[in-house]
Amino acid sequence: MKRLFFISLLLLSAMNLAHAEKADSEKPTLIDSDQLTYDDVKQVNVATGNVVLTRGTLLMKADRVVVTTDPSGYQFATLYADPGKLATFKQKRDGGPDLWIDGHAERIEYDGKTEITKLFSKAQMRRLQGDKPTDEVNGEFISYDSRTEFYSVNNTVNGNSQPGAGRIRAVIQPRPKAPQ
Repeated sequence: MKRLFFISLLLLSAMNLAHAEKADSEKPTLIDSDQLTYDDVKQVNVATGNVVLTRGTLLMKADRVVVTTDPSGYQFATLYADPGKLATFKQKRDGGPDLWIDGHAERIEYDGKTEITKLFSKAQMRRLQGDKPTDEVNGEFISYDSRTEFYSVNNTVNGNSQPGAGRIRAVIQPRPKAPQ
């Protein structure tokens, strides 16, 4: 069963070669929040209270966001949800006029250097065409590489099984047949 899931997941990745909006990596990061602290020496921003982070088409929301910048200028964001709530993200994908990816989890980590997003605890990701979901995956941990559109989903985090995590669920919609 696991093998069938991983084959389906690979097919899901290969079916649509659209990537995250390439122009996003060259855009400034904007943070709107109720409160913000900035440590210029350590290059750490901590935003709290209804935080909305945008970078091009990338939109992330959480109660608390920590953004660090490395010496090369790459930014890394960690989003934390309030207890009982979820942090969210949404990003336009290249390859069509209205293609999106969105997700939520209790904690989200975004690596601006590799463009990998990691979702921890109660994680869900969906591919959208407009507002209509085309595919969806759920698990305790999801790693998503926006450059290659590759997902990795499991119910363990760093090798540790999550109590009560249950099974992984994927919904893969049929694709329209190509004209012959």
